[in-house]
Amino acid sequence: MSDPTLDVRTEIPMRRHELIFSTYHDLADGQGFELVNDHDPKPLYYQFEAEHTGKYTWDYLEEGPEVWRVRIGKPAT
Repeated sequence: MSDPTLDVRTEIPMRRHELIFSTYHDLADGQGFELVNDHDPKPLYYQFEAEHTGKYTWDYLEEGPEVWRVRIGKPAT
C-alpha cells in the first residue's frame, strides 16, 4: 500500500502548515504521507524538529526546482 499524497501547492500559504500537521497527527505509528510543495519546505522541517523531535521521519523524494516531494512519517514503535 502506498502512502497518501498531500499536495499543498494550491492552498493559501497560511493554511499549509495546519493541513500538514493535521495529516501528521492523524497517522498511526509506522505510517507516512507524501507532501508535495512548490518550494523547499525547510521551515516546516525546523518546526517538526522543534515540536516533534525524534517522533517523525523526513525523507526528500524530489528536491525541486519546480516541485518538492517529502515523505513525512511516524516511526514504528
